Amino acid sequence: MQMGMEVWYFKLILAATLLGISSHALTEDGETLLEIKSTLNDTKNFLSNWRDTDATPCKWTGVSCHPNDLRVTSINLPYMQLEGIVSSSIGKLNRLQRLKLHGNSLHGVIPNEIAHCSELRALYLRANYLQGGIPSEIGNLSYLTVLDLSSNLLKGAIPSSLGRLTRLRYLNLSTNFFSGEIPDFGALSAFGNKSFIGNLDLCGRQVQKPCRTSLGFPVVLPHAGSDEAAVPTKRSSHHTKGLLIGAMSALGVAFIVLLTFLWIWFLSKKETAANRYTEVKKKFESEAATILVTFHGDLPYPSSEIIEKIESLDEEDVVGSGGFGTVYRMVMNDCGTFAVKRIDRSREGSVQLFERELEILGSIKHINLVNLRGYCRLPTSKLLIYDYLANGSLEDFLHERGDDRGTLSWSARLKIALGSARGLAYLHHDCCPRIVHRDIKSGNVLLDENMEPHVSDFGLAKLLVDEDANVTTVVAGTFGYLAPEYLQSGRATEKSDVYSFGVLLLELVTGKRPTDPCFIKKGLNIVGWLNSLLGGYRLEDVVDRRCTDADAETVEAVLNIAARCTVASPDDRPSMNQVLQLLEQEVLSPCPSDFYESHSDYC
Repeated sequence: MQMGMEVWYFKLILAATLLGISSHALTEDGETLLEIKSTLNDTKNFLSNWRDTDATPCKWTGVSCHPNDLRVTSINLPYMQLEGIVSSSIGKLNRLQRLKLHGNSLHGVIPNEIAHCSELRALYLRANYLQGGIPSEIGNLSYLTVLDLSSNLLKGAIPSSLGRLTRLRYLNLSTNFFSGEIPDFGALSAFGNKSFIGNLDLCGRQVQKPCRTSLGFPVVLPHAGSDEAAVPTKRSSHHTKGLLIGAMSALGVAFIVLLTFLWIWFLSKKETAANRYTEVKKKFESEAATILVTFHGDLPYPSSEIIEKIESLDEEDVVGSGGFGTVYRMVMNDCGTFAVKRIDRSREGSVQLFERELEILGSIKHINLVNLRGYCRLPTSKLLIYDYLANGSLEDFLHERGDDRGTLSWSARLKIALGSARGLAYLHHDCCPRIVHRDIKSGNVLLDENMEPHVSDFGLAKLLVDEDANVTTVVAGTFGYLAPEYLQSGRATEKSDVYSFGVLLLELVTGKRPTDPCFIKKGLNIVGWLNSLLGGYRLEDVVDRRCTDADAETVEAVLNIAARCTVASPDDRPSMNQVLQLLEQEVLSPCPSDFYESHSDYC
């Protein structure tokens, strides 16, 4: 009997143990992720392994956890074709450090609850369809170093609370519908035009655009350092009230007088401007000589000054020459500087096509694309007006500058690769109609004062070489960068741009031109050289010897991405969105703030 009781007790313990294992509950963070998943439409079933039968979510797609307490620290789901909204449950993940949901089709608003993720360091929500404004509560995320909300449908004012983000190193709010004055407060004062480009109704110091009243007068708006309105202190003294009423009455009378004077002045100026416009119009019509078009008010100068400066450009102002014409530096009276590209007469096509296509190119705004501000048609030439980027082209840095002038560090090269990929991916995937560049090369990657890359000359190959809107029959581009199928058929596609970008990556790694003599001697170009290295190589034989801070891990990652971009079959190449995702995974992992807080751009 005793033996039977012992067997029964043993079986009971075993059953309880097994029951405990089988019913082991999913962690709270796992439950939260399932709540977030419930508001998403996973069209490609990428999140199929997010199951409530697991003990933790740490092995789920795109999820990373802290090794000790298994709390979720990262959600990395870019380019997953996810639809739906960002759930307010995100705020329950209070140990979350990185949230990457860019390149999807999310809509709805950014939830205020995201501010409860108090350890958040990087927030990537770009290239979605998010609406509404930026929650002011984001300003409470004291650890935030990266904030990218670009290419959405966001609108409203930029909250001044973002100025409290003292650790912010990267800010991109471009290509949205924000309006009003950009607060010149705290961290927001450290970012310039590139962080806000493509928001046509923004004004302020950062975008070099003065804010104006409804009457058109410049106005200095109060800083948004505090969102609270000042409340006057109550006075109990009747004498003080009387003085206050008297002062206000006097100010009211003065304001009415001033307003009357300004209105008379405004009407007078308007009449003068109308008369001047009529005179200029008659002059232009009589000469039938010059047409000046600026896009979205991007060139805030009188037409007469712009035309005068353009007509006075000569050989002393030349700063470069490319496949489409000569580039000049144009300096305005207030020292504002622009680049003017004079199109060769032999490259001109239909005037109507030229102007129609330029309207499209002028509407494209992105932080990593050179801004086309306008164009001018003179009797003898056509000219395009761009932003002037003081540091010239990547080609200059890699091949023209001597060692004594410094060379690009490895971290700077990675930043250039990443930014160039973002600009090209925007042309391929976010523009309507989509744009194939056709001439990706180091000479068409320009660098600003912060060594941020800006892709230039996009759309010009199609505009100036072929008047057919759909098919390219003439090869445009630079030898050494051209994909084999493009050379054979003359037909440009997004995949031929991907090939050229792969060559650009190899150029960044090696510091050599695609057709460097050391490759030619072996009967190869830079792509053939890469293929010859598949059997192994030494780091010192591959990386530009002038760059001493490269590490083997990221070099190998970039070479692998370049190899995928330059495979012979275009169908086997990744899209630019996929290339961008690969670069972000390698360059910005494990912590994006490490990349943006990297050392100097120069070795």
